Amino acid sequence: MNERLRSAMVAHGVSVDALAGHAGVDAKTIERWLLGRTPHPRHRWATATLLREDETYLWPETTDSRRAATASRAELVRLYPRRGDVPIDLWWQLFDGARRHIDVLVYAAGYLPEQHPGLIARLREKGREGCEVRVALGDFTSPTVLARGREEGYEDGETWIASRIRIALLHYQPLAAGPGTELRLHGTVLYNSIFRFDDTMLVNTHVFGYSAPYAPVMHLRRLDGGLVFDTYVQSFERVWASARPYSAALAAAPVEARVAGAAG
Repeated sequence: MNERLRSAMVAHGVSVDALAGHAGVDAKTIERWLLGRTPHPRHRWATATLLREDETYLWPETTDSRRAATASRAELVRLYPRRGDVPIDLWWQLFDGARRHIDVLVYAAGYLPEQHPGLIARLREKGREGCEVRVALGDFTSPTVLARGREEGYEDGETWIASRIRIALLHYQPLAAGPGTELRLHGTVLYNSIFRFDDTMLVNTHVFGYSAPYAPVMHLRRLDGGLVFDTYVQSFERVWASARPYSAALAAAPVEARVAGAAG
């Protein structure tokens, strides 16, 4: 998916039909562009002009490989050897400073609302202010997610990771109510935990046999012509598209009762 094109269209109030008319193509062609197809040069120029964006920003794959490699290296702001090395204040600054997008892809991430008790309330406020807030937690019924507990080397790892997710849901479930916020559950193999804040991102790598707190974190920023940031954006979008809305993934019993039962 071309997140940059979609965001630029939304920011400038340009509909699919309006862009199609300006570029001289049909609406289905625009939909294909949004799904990731690269337009012909004349269409890229027309689109970039209408949206007042750099053509290489909307389609970074059109830059030459040397420039893309240089820009991609520059997208790395800092590498933290372990997640615990990321300053606690930085998390809050990034969440609080985002204006357009907050995307979170994790299995549990209960540590964030525990470290910042006002985080969920602030995310709901962000949603009301027009920021798109999307959080995807692991589906504690998914065999793939449960397998991650075993891979981290903990005894009775399946129960351990399921309990973590259920407890995290107690924090995050208010985001399912909106407006501007959405909570989903995913059952994918999670190679990285992704935290996006507009054009800044933290990526917590997952390492076989290690728990996420002991794995490296990359602090990235989006740059014109860079490919790394957008790779993780597209990864998030693919998981998000396959994830289930929180309410549809729950059984009849409330989450609180299920967590209490797991803890007992």
